[in-house]
Amino acid sequence: MKRILFLLTLVIIFTGCNYKNQFAVNGVIKDSKEKYVYLNKLDVDTRVLVDSAKISRKGSFRFKLKATGPDFYQLGFSTTNFITLLAEPGEKINLLFNGKNLFENYSVKGSAGSEKLQTLDLFLAGTKRKLDSLSTLYTKASHEPGFDVKGPLLNAEFTDVVKAQRKNNIDFIINNINSLASIKALYQRINPQTYVLYEPHDLQYLKIVTDSLTRHYPNSKQVQALARDFKKEYNQMLVSQIEQISKKLPSTTLNPDLINISGKRVALSSLKGKYVLLTFWSAQSKDCIEENLQLKEFYKLYNKKGFEIYQINLDENEVLWKAAVKFDELPWINTREDDPKDPKNALLFNVKTLPANYLFDKESKIIASNLHGKELQLKLDQLFTK
Repeated sequence: MKRILFLLTLVIIFTGCNYKNQFAVNGVIKDSKEKYVYLNKLDVDTRVLVDSAKISRKGSFRFKLKATGPDFYQLGFSTTNFITLLAEPGEKINLLFNGKNLFENYSVKGSAGSEKLQTLDLFLAGTKRKLDSLSTLYTKASHEPGFDVKGPLLNAEFTDVVKAQRKNNIDFIINNINSLASIKALYQRINPQTYVLYEPHDLQYLKIVTDSLTRHYPNSKQVQALARDFKKEYNQMLVSQIEQISKKLPSTTLNPDLINISGKRVALSSLKGKYVLLTFWSAQSKDCIEENLQLKEFYKLYNKKGFEIYQINLDENEVLWKAAVKFDELPWINTREDDPKDPKNALLFNVKTLPANYLFDKESKIIASNLHGKELQLKLDQLFTK
């Protein structure tokens, strides 16, 4: 008897351990004419078919998949008729569909993440219906008397609905900061051209979610892609800020005109017609020294093709700067702030950390910022191997 109990215990233990590395989906689709339902895993922005299940005469189907962590899946009949799940190992997800269009009327239980996604989808669907209705009313009113009064009122109502949707997503993010579901709240769209989070300072929510999820799910492809996207958006924001500053200030302000290592004054504008990497550095920074050595390789590859580097040193010690340039045999234009204690160019370009850089096109317009290592190499390859 003891041996039987022991064996039963082992079975339970191993079964429990195995279940921790998989999840199950049990569903019922009422009055379905389809024979199969498909499950796709979302590999960042690519759909990967992982399994299919036959729908029984009673409308039931079942999936069981291995999983090492929470991830996004699409379950449905096609690329236009599906629902999104956020499944985690150990979950037993139960679904009930009550219509031909799966996403319009269904219930989900046994998966907290999937329930959160449904909440987001339902709210957005309601918003889209309201906006469609208002657009119809606006078009109709534009052909009727009194439009000068009714038109602005409908516009104001339209704006209020959009604001309510934005507030809903922000509240969702704040309340679900440690859930991958917050990724969906970041990227929902009102229409193909308009994100729910549309204001420039909404970038802060992208940062908040990125920081939180990176701590909890550092190995998740979704989170890693989110971090890359944040970096890209942040760099673009910096570029936009610089461009706005340049519109308000004299054109020469964003044109460093400094003395190089030979004692000659060189203006950045003199390099128009070339792709120019403007970099800020310090000879006291190990990261800067390492990047300079890597830049030498890029310079060899692309200098003759029209690539130049204009470097601004921020060290107060002039001797240290010159010694570092000569020791590492830096071949490009190397200048230094006229007054390192008041680094006007570094302040103007909003330099916060070193090394920092801005990439200019042939028309002296900024096209990228703070590209380092592999990212910079890929960008240069793109520019010079067209």
